[in-house]
Amino acid sequence: MKSRFVSTLKSCNKAKPAFLILMLWAAVVLVPNLAPARIFIDINAPAVQKLQIAVPAFSTRASGAAEPGFGGKLADIVANDLEISGYFVSIEEDAFLPGAVKDVARDAIRFKDWSLIGAELLLACTYNAIGQSLELEVRLYDVFRARRVYTKRLLGKRNDHRTLAHRLSNEIIYLLTGQKGMFLSRLAYVNRLQGKENVYKEIFTCDVDGHNAEQLTFDKGLSILPRWSPDGKKLLYVSYKDGGPMLYLKELGTGVDRRISARKGLNIGANWAPDGRQIALTLSHGDNPDIYTIDLKGNILDRLTRHWGIDVSPVYSPDGRKMAFVSNRSGSPQIYIRDLQNGEERRLTFEGKYNTSPTWSSLNRIAFSGMDGGRFDIYTINADGTGLQNLTQGGGNNEDPCWSPDGRYLAFSSNREGGYHLYLMTAGGRNQTRISFQEGEQTSPSWSHY
Repeated sequence: MKSRFVSTLKSCNKAKPAFLILMLWAAVVLVPNLAPARIFIDINAPAVQKLQIAVPAFSTRASGAAEPGFGGKLADIVANDLEISGYFVSIEEDAFLPGAVKDVARDAIRFKDWSLIGAELLLACTYNAIGQSLELEVRLYDVFRARRVYTKRLLGKRNDHRTLAHRLSNEIIYLLTGQKGMFLSRLAYVNRLQGKENVYKEIFTCDVDGHNAEQLTFDKGLSILPRWSPDGKKLLYVSYKDGGPMLYLKELGTGVDRRISARKGLNIGANWAPDGRQIALTLSHGDNPDIYTIDLKGNILDRLTRHWGIDVSPVYSPDGRKMAFVSNRSGSPQIYIRDLQNGEERRLTFEGKYNTSPTWSSLNRIAFSGMDGGRFDIYTINADGTGLQNLTQGGGNNEDPCWSPDGRYLAFSSNREGGYHLYLMTAGGRNQTRISFQEGEQTSPSWSHY
């Protein structure tokens, strides 16, 4: 197009100035716009370029519809979600121009004011709270192109406003990445608390941003190793409340607990098969600690390992055909892979003297905690043993990795700031963010699928 335009100009070098101006105008206006049609985040790129987004307080046109600052709380939840995702940088409220914020509330956007502070996206929302109902009207703007790219109305309950805000965060992430957001899933974890006479551990759950913490066990003892069922309706955990380590299953809808494995010795490290119909765990069963499978009533289905070493921490591959586990059969704890169809076992990890806590992602990558230089870090590796990567180099012990349902994030525990707390990061180790700030120490996260 450009060369054709130049040759035309040369052939018309004696043309009147008005004609040349017309030709220049045509070149500018008629050449196709090669810029992308809309902002899109390539989540598979080696380094994701974060977008600058402004999220001013949600406004309301209904007087007295909610308590003061409610719109700011909604905006803060969404802005924090987007930061945690690793795809956005939320512009600080102090940088907003006062007049620009007022114009957003009046639905009269002055894009220049937002461009001046570096915003690429502007989220403008209004809310209406009547009784227990909460309605959000959402508008997302591309600041550079000065146009609206998304409009939606969301309905929910006022006392469950965090869930509604998380839904909005998910909508924005899906719009710009094509991938579902993670903010309606939950984390289960262990909280270590100091009682009047002793230390005890209880099972809690929380939102992915660390809020809405809910205590599930009240045993005043040791309850550890929670694991969500694939349907998100049940939770496995180990408790010492009836003596030794026994496996329990909690129905989250009813809160009912039932003991499903109480054999003499160990009943630990349980994990669900992908179909939710059976469970793998370690039983000593009057013998050496080996990995077994049981049904949901606790009946033994199969014994998978028979070795003089200690075999623990089984976890299924996404297709259920393989299993990763930890064994000290080579002299120190290392991760092994077992083919569940032919029974073949092979060692996966060879670097480091202590590798434990494997977890297998839906994208077929394995994360684990490994010791190097006297402290633990989170590593990932392909199932064939290639692509080993240390994600948490820097400080403290980093342990207990677990994958998000889409395999793009990891939750883990770390004592890099003193006591143990929960953190999130991307699958590549970027955007490491602390999410738990409650009393006690938080460890052993497990990520729900729903």
